[in-house]
Amino acid sequence: MTTAAARGPLGLVLHQARYDLLGFLRNRQGRFFTLVLPLLFLVIFISIFGNNKVGPGAGVAARTYYVPGISALAVIAASFVNLVITITVLREEGILKRRRATPVPAWVLIAGRTLMAIGVSLTSMVILMLLGRFAYGVRLPSHTIPGIAVTAVVGSITFCVLAYAFSTLIANEDAAQPMVQAVMLPLYFISGVFIPAVNLPGWLGHVAQVFPVEHLSDGLHHAFTPATTGVGIVWSDIGVLAVWAAIGLVFALWRFSWLPKAATG
Repeated sequence: MTTAAARGPLGLVLHQARYDLLGFLRNRQGRFFTLVLPLLFLVIFISIFGNNKVGPGAGVAARTYYVPGISALAVIAASFVNLVITITVLREEGILKRRRATPVPAWVLIAGRTLMAIGVSLTSMVILMLLGRFAYGVRLPSHTIPGIAVTAVVGSITFCVLAYAFSTLIANEDAAQPMVQAVMLPLYFISGVFIPAVNLPGWLGHVAQVFPVEHLSDGLHHAFTPATTGVGIVWSDIGVLAVWAAIGLVFALWRFSWLPKAATG
């Protein structure tokens, strides 16, 4: 840590992020669910629906719809699903407690792991976009690249914050994955990730609009739509994601603990 510390706070955070990234790459299960599973979903959905038209009005080709939809899933998988499970395991095994006792500031540990999750989520999304481009001919309009970038980064930060907040509700590491999937799978289905929102009952659409998954998915879909003008940023979606990030931050600051649940009662 001496060399990193000499570079200041940024050096510490980058050093910690590199350490966390190495840990992630050595985790086969984490790599599969975070990097490989979204690719499989994309191939499966495009293989099934092919060139069917989906979405409102004349719609767009299914392959154009599912690249941004599954990209949203990939961002959430790295920034929320994997992070929640990892935090819970580290907490319950006492690793967070031991790290907290080191001279490294707590905010560096949190920032490093968050930066790693954001980097993995963006990398996964880029891989999906490249697969869509070269395997299925899905083109991203060049003028909406800023929209994709801003939406993905804001979405990733939001779900990282929510991961720290949600982990406080999980009692033990065995419950982490079932609880995460119980929350996320229904949201994927009602938020336009797997099924276009126009195919859902109206009341389900209203429910989806409350949660951040819908707004991350909608922002990415908007940037991929050929008829989109401007830079492709949906500011209302960015605003909702920012509100959820603020809620998650407040909840995490109130509830987050470095100690195993058993130790805190």
